[in-house]
Amino acid sequence: MATENNVKTAQQGNESERNSPLQTSKGNTTINDTVVQKLAGVSAREVPGVYSMGNAARRAFDSISERIPGSQTNVSGGVSVEKGEKQAAIDLSIVIDYGTSVVDVADSIRRNVIRTVEQATGLQVIEVNIDITDVHLPNDEDDDKDSNDRELQ
Repeated sequence: MATENNVKTAQQGNESERNSPLQTSKGNTTINDTVVQKLAGVSAREVPGVYSMGNAARRAFDSISERIPGSQTNVSGGVSVEKGEKQAAIDLSIVIDYGTSVVDVADSIRRNVIRTVEQATGLQVIEVNIDITDVHLPNDEDDDKDSNDRELQ
């Protein structure tokens, strides 16, 4: 009796693997890491309280590249992805706005990133790790503009 149950469980497991939205009896779908990075980056930036993404070096590079005519914004900056055939783990580096709750912003980011990536790709997001790298203060923007103007002159 126990052997029959084990066989049935194994068969059900194989059927669920075949019925994955990415791996079907009619063929397999693969998704590049950059697709997941971009989806996660865009969905994280949609959350109120997220000022920017990435560490200081990434933000400096993005700031310079934004000034180049015709350049595109790098939406995957601050996003790292480990992806398998059916699952993904996502790491984000975030700068939050001063006055926002780190816990609330992190929870909102997780919900939004998981919903977006799972709906768009069919991958199961097993974790979203968030590293808050900085807090953007209201007067930081004025300081950044002044220092950038001085550097360009």
